[in-house]
Amino acid sequence: MAITLTPAAADRIRSYQAQTPGTLGLRFGVRKSGCTGFAYVVDMADAAGPDDTVFETDGVAVYVDAHSLPQVDGTEIDFVSQGLNQQFVFRNPNVEDACGCGESFSTKADRAA
Repeated sequence: MAITLTPAAADRIRSYQAQTPGTLGLRFGVRKSGCTGFAYVVDMADAAGPDDTVFETDGVAVYVDAHSLPQVDGTEIDFVSQGLNQQFVFRNPNVEDACGCGESFSTKADRAA
């Protein structure tokens, strides 16, 4: 599988890169959080980690560490604008459950462990 970007997400990341010279692309992963298990972590990547897997869409690189990859593999990242709100949206096929507030999620692999 892979991490993919919609054209809107790729454009938004390129605009962030233009504002922060020296960045390599997007860093995408998870951290333990919330009542369900994991929360997404999104930041600009300024260096590649030794265990990173790099995915590229339309010339934009996405860096994912080995710990996060099982939870996010196959995710499509989009960037949506609704009224005054703008945000990244994650379409993650691994999500089995999410908390009511949308802060955290769990995957089938987490439930089995």
